[in-house]
Amino acid sequence: MTDDQRARIQEFIAPLLVQPGSTVRLPDDFDPGYSHPGLSKADAPALLEAGIEHLAELQDRLYSQDTYGVLFVLQAMDAAGKDGMIKHVMSGINPQGVHVTSFKAPSAEDRDHTYLWRVQRAVPARGMIGIFNRSHYEDVLVVKVHPEYLRGAQLPPSALEGDIWARRYREINDFERHLVDNGIKVVKVFLNVSKEEQRARFLSRIEDPAKNWKFSSGDVDEREHWDAYQQAFAEALSATSTEHAPWYVVPADKKWFARLCGAAILAHTLLEIDPRYPTLAEDELAGLAASRERLLAEGPLPEED
Repeated sequence: MTDDQRARIQEFIAPLLVQPGSTVRLPDDFDPGYSHPGLSKADAPALLEAGIEHLAELQDRLYSQDTYGVLFVLQAMDAAGKDGMIKHVMSGINPQGVHVTSFKAPSAEDRDHTYLWRVQRAVPARGMIGIFNRSHYEDVLVVKVHPEYLRGAQLPPSALEGDIWARRYREINDFERHLVDNGIKVVKVFLNVSKEEQRARFLSRIEDPAKNWKFSSGDVDEREHWDAYQQAFAEALSATSTEHAPWYVVPADKKWFARLCGAAILAHTLLEIDPRYPTLAEDELAGLAASRERLLAEGPLPEED
């Protein structure tokens, strides 16, 4: 990838970055319907294909180097396109180098541990790209909108004293700092869908039998808390977008644009790591040369079809 291409990726995603220390207001600060000037839906397939090719090469280098890992966090309201983002952006990447974890409601075992326990177990290994479909942020989003869930969390009284949300933001920032300090790059994406677009997608799921399985009546119940969720997301973005683990707010009303943004953000993250293929020592190179000679000595190679 050329320096010009790197600069273009940086310029493309710059409007999506939540500046560390800034206060986010939703939807005022980030328009769910935004798309980059000069781009159209017709441009998207070729651009995404080119982006996936770059991602495949970068992921191959990351996997072979086996020094760094990437944690790609996806958060959103229902029907914002998390599954589609994963399906389309990761389509050309070697599956053995990627692991997706989808976080549902905590299990009984999860509740017997701290809220970060199940997340820590799913952190990607070195050389891997780990994708969280929902994440540890559920505990400052859903739980904040529904504080009654805290009653089922088996917490001691001391854990409920004071400003629990400020404390959890600090704990999350410390956790992510720990990962980055140990070679696991953290990047976070909030897919920002509008309420009207979510309504249209829910109706599509209801009206199309092939999509019925995606819909739950509980999704409509949660729409009643839309404003509370927007406030919870805004506060989480403000408190936890850091230099070491930034948030990007991706406009999600146009699926084609959201997927281009996801590919660009992941490519930018990998380019910051700049993984390299391992370099062999002189004795290992000599061994390769000797093995080559032995294989060539067996005779001519078959012709390619």
